[in-house]
Amino acid sequence: MKILVTGATGYIGKRLIPLMVNSGHQVVCTVRDQLRADKTYQEEDLIEVVEADFLKPETLQNIPNDIDVAYYLIHSMSNSSKKFESLEARCAINFKTYLETTQVKQVIYLSGITNENNLSKHLKSRKHVEDILQSYAYALTVFKAGIIVGSGSSSFEIIRDLVEKLPFMIAPKWLHTKTQPLSVRDVLAFLHRSAGREDLYNQSYDVFGPEILTYKQMLLQFAEVRGLKRYILTVPVMTPKLSSYWLYFVTSTSYKLAISLVDSMGVQIIGKPSNINALLEVEPISYKQAVALAFEKIEQNSIVSSWKDSMVSSGRLPNNLHKYINVPKFGCFKDYKERQVVDTQKTLDKIWSIGGINGWYYGNYLWKVRGYIDKLFGGIGLRRGRTSPTDLDAGDALDFWRVIFADKKQQKLLLYAEMKLPGEAWLEFKIEDNILKQTATFRPRGLWGRLYWYSVWPFHGFIFKGMINELVNV
Repeated sequence: MKILVTGATGYIGKRLIPLMVNSGHQVVCTVRDQLRADKTYQEEDLIEVVEADFLKPETLQNIPNDIDVAYYLIHSMSNSSKKFESLEARCAINFKTYLETTQVKQVIYLSGITNENNLSKHLKSRKHVEDILQSYAYALTVFKAGIIVGSGSSSFEIIRDLVEKLPFMIAPKWLHTKTQPLSVRDVLAFLHRSAGREDLYNQSYDVFGPEILTYKQMLLQFAEVRGLKRYILTVPVMTPKLSSYWLYFVTSTSYKLAISLVDSMGVQIIGKPSNINALLEVEPISYKQAVALAFEKIEQNSIVSSWKDSMVSSGRLPNNLHKYINVPKFGCFKDYKERQVVDTQKTLDKIWSIGGINGWYYGNYLWKVRGYIDKLFGGIGLRRGRTSPTDLDAGDALDFWRVIFADKKQQKLLLYAEMKLPGEAWLEFKIEDNILKQTATFRPRGLWGRLYWYSVWPFHGFIFKGMINELVNV
């Protein structure tokens, strides 16, 4: 079959595509920016990458007409837009309008469990999208999942931050909210096995794990898997705003995303039983098993996708990376350094391993201070780290930077700053003729931007000097 996967650079999409290819399907991946497409897709005959933005109907003509099955995996937990619901609705309308002109027989939509009367803003939006996607031109299959647990998932990483950083927690009352967490492995099994299944046409199913747990129980069971003893005291006086700040300062989430999560975590997520497990022969694993499997992936450095790499993890950079790939030359301050490279491969490996647990090779305590300052002003700080300790691709998060361009063959890495700044900043590493050229570029915004540059300029002198020296030192 010919399968269309929207949200191909997202957490679920990146994991679903290899499953479809391994099953022999031809896969068409839609991306808003070709730079963000996985480089391995170019080497796979069964994968076709097309650029399409579902907010721009004219771009959808790039999608082939002979599609058999389409996965609708477009949604966001971002709270950055006041028109969030209308944007999601527009995407769904444009998707449906175009798909109705194709040969598609089945659309599969991954949504959230919506059985409560009082839903969060995001669950209401997903329910509205489901209504929009209904069509006489194709059959719609809907899977409604609860909390998804897997390496790199937002719920997993946030719980991990809380458990590993806080031996004792004073937590908000929504920790008593009940939910049914589901392993990402099981989510993918439901999605993968449903393609082309006529008995699932025009059906909606809740999919969930075997246990009903509170968020507090999830935290404590996570601690058990990690061999940690944790104590949690819940208090009724913590307002949604205070709860959001609590998540923001302790975990790797942005403040805007924390607001959305707090809004959603107050809603009970209990699924309605059905025969879907038997139909697709999926037996969901327990929460503890899901956590243990996630750590196996982490220890093997084989995390396929992470929510931290999504653009909503910072809310600062739009999806179009092309806009930032050409570093400005005029009206900018620059710190340029170059060094002779002794071993090109070792230097490239160091560049591609920069940040995260590896640090920035020189003055790491100053990088941490800058991260704390950024966090105090509502930025993301250094908490996102990096998904892989050795690999980088365009679109990946890297501490408080975003990877704009990464190509080892061209020996070039370009980063764009997502910290709070009175201007814009780029950091570029490029090897030409065995010379490593390291350039930090800052385009100030007004007087404050210029004052900022001059205030940090003394530190740049030895931080960037020390960093480039370490990169060429083999």
